[in-house]
Amino acid sequence: MSLIKELKYSLHVAVRPFDGYWDLKYENKGRLRVALLVLLAVTITMILKRQFAGYVVNDNYPLSLNSINEFKYIVLPFLLWCISNWSLTTLMDGEGKFKDILIATGYAMLPLILVNIPNILLSNVITLRESSFYYLLDSFGVIWFVWLLFIGTKTVHQYSVMKTLMTMLLTLVVMGVVIFLGLLFFSLIQQIISFGYTLFQEITLRE
Repeated sequence: MSLIKELKYSLHVAVRPFDGYWDLKYENKGRLRVALLVLLAVTITMILKRQFAGYVVNDNYPLSLNSINEFKYIVLPFLLWCISNWSLTTLMDGEGKFKDILIATGYAMLPLILVNIPNILLSNVITLRESSFYYLLDSFGVIWFVWLLFIGTKTVHQYSVMKTLMTMLLTLVVMGVVIFLGLLFFSLIQQIISFGYTLFQEITLRE
């Protein structure tokens, strides 16, 4: 399929996830490049949302935002979810490969784009009293994303409903553990470097 057809098919997955994810998994219609394009588009729309959302709903100060730093709030959690889910499901007889998880997660993020773009426009014309519509649409996008992620995880690994829910919750736990160990590791490295630098200074001064 051409890239245009692949992008159109991602809309089909968002609207009809049961058929769509089955085809992604077993008819080989899923494409990693589409999942990564969706990830990039979500990141861009999130940056635009923080920069250009109306002042009624935007608590950020646009001039102080660093667009490059915004990538870590989308890309890192995406990669962390995929790695944690793959590590966990490998031990729980999951059928999905790491590539399958990347594709399923990437396609699941499409609703965030479909909601963010009109929401940015809406936020610039609503009043404070009408801001509930903005938050309602925002919540709808997140719920839609979680629903697609649930269907994608279930289909990719061929789990039951309860096992899928348990796997998703455990994936969040694993993500927390990885973050904790990562922070602990960098803190330890920082202390080692600081100790080495202090020791070097002591030796240099004594000479």
